[in-house]
Amino acid sequence: MTALSVLPDALLRLPVAHRAYHDITQGRPENSRAAIKAAIAAGYGIEIDLQLTADGAAMVFHDYDLSRLTGQAGPLRQRSAEEAAAIPLLHGDGETIPRFEEILDLVAGRAPLLVELKDQDGAMGPAVGPLEAAAARALAGYGGPVAVMSFNPHSMAEMARLAPDLARGLTTCNYDATDWPLSGEACDRLRDIPDFDRVGASFISHQASDLSRPRVRALHGDGVPVLCWTIRSPEAEAEARKLADNITFEGYRAAIPG
Repeated sequence: MTALSVLPDALLRLPVAHRAYHDITQGRPENSRAAIKAAIAAGYGIEIDLQLTADGAAMVFHDYDLSRLTGQAGPLRQRSAEEAAAIPLLHGDGETIPRFEEILDLVAGRAPLLVELKDQDGAMGPAVGPLEAAAARALAGYGGPVAVMSFNPHSMAEMARLAPDLARGLTTCNYDATDWPLSGEACDRLRDIPDFDRVGASFISHQASDLSRPRVRALHGDGVPVLCWTIRSPEAEAEARKLADNITFEGYRAAIPG
């Protein structure tokens, strides 16, 4: 078993804004500087996503492909960091794709960060390393509350090797095979969260509609913090909080517990 890391308390206490506190009607795209500044001002935790460039840099961006969020074609992975950092975000009032280091400088410990490393293998397999190395380099010496997570357990095993003191967890779900480009065998395996101990995870962030799963309840019963995604209304939040320790939310203003 890899050494256990500890989830910062602030990521249990403060609602976590999914892809930062985004709202395109207010000029705040997902994972943008404006959305991050808004989350800090509102007192929320912040969830962001990392993708890799052709030259091994970590960019704060959710999708593999550029089209939905920028209107440009092709994968982010085929662009250099310099090229990616010049691509404007749609609805972003001139904002471009941020580098991870820039966002760490912007947050500077003023809000807890939950950083999801997107799977670079394509099938939750072992072809990982460059994104994890870029994330570990950027986070070296960062003083604010932060945790990393991924759907790919191999990613978190690599983070345990590169940055063993950094809090890490697994992003988990029901792995409905109709929703995932994975084999049925892979979905069946990942659904049971078998790698939790192996990677030294200290939490999971689980699909909100699947929180009653026996494996999730067993982990929670063993004292493992359970976060959940993605909550989109106060009513859904009230239900999720019956089974989860904290929420990742979007589309409304979550209340901060007193």
